[in-house]
Amino acid sequence: MPATPVIHVSAVVLRRASGEVLTVRKRGTHRFMLPGGKPEPGESAAATAVREAHEEVGVVLDEARLRELGTFRAAAANEAGHEVVGTVFEHPLDGATAPAGEIEELRWLDPAGALPDDLAPLLEHHVLPVLAGTTPPV
Repeated sequence: MPATPVIHVSAVVLRRASGEVLTVRKRGTHRFMLPGGKPEPGESAAATAVREAHEEVGVVLDEARLRELGTFRAAAANEAGHEVVGTVFEHPLDGATAPAGEIEELRWLDPAGALPDDLAPLLEHHVLPVLAGTTPPV
């Protein structure tokens, strides 16, 4: 049996002062996830997170201020039959956000509240439990 194809990505948790986490939905998809994406050749995970956050939601992040939450593996949200391995960072939110590039919709999520049923598996099963303190970072 062939191995499940793996997609490597970087993502970033951006929070409002109230604790809400920014999620994005890409054009033509149904699942919300963190801002982020695939690395360009030779690009580090941190550099990918900084670039993707700027391309997707218009924020300028400082790579030195990123804090790595961990690297997680889950079913890919938008590529059937694939898994995603995501290196996830946190960064203070400085400034406004707006959908850009391939992003169709932004939504703020209260990680302590009831979760909607349209979240990407990596976010729902790994990142949000770490943020809530119910799962240790990896």
